[in-house]
Amino acid sequence: MTVLVRFLPDDIAIAAEVGDLILDVAERAGVYIPTGCLMGSCGACEAELAESGEIRCCITSIPPGQSTLTISLFSDPTW
Repeated sequence: MTVLVRFLPDDIAIAAEVGDLILDVAERAGVYIPTGCLMGSCGACEAELAESGEIRCCITSIPPGQSTLTISLFSDPTW
């Protein structure tokens, strides 16, 4: 299933498939997400799923059940 993923604050949108990693989708869209551990424990790549308010890391996959997904990226200047 195709999902329209929108990255904020730059409002960049791209089509993705359910199960694609957020980091991979961002890279295809030209959106930079700083990463540290690539395991979800360091907090460098935190992203908020606007529809649910959940905070996820960049290696989280695009969830099923919706046609659009808005991701708010946080920026930590130390990374």
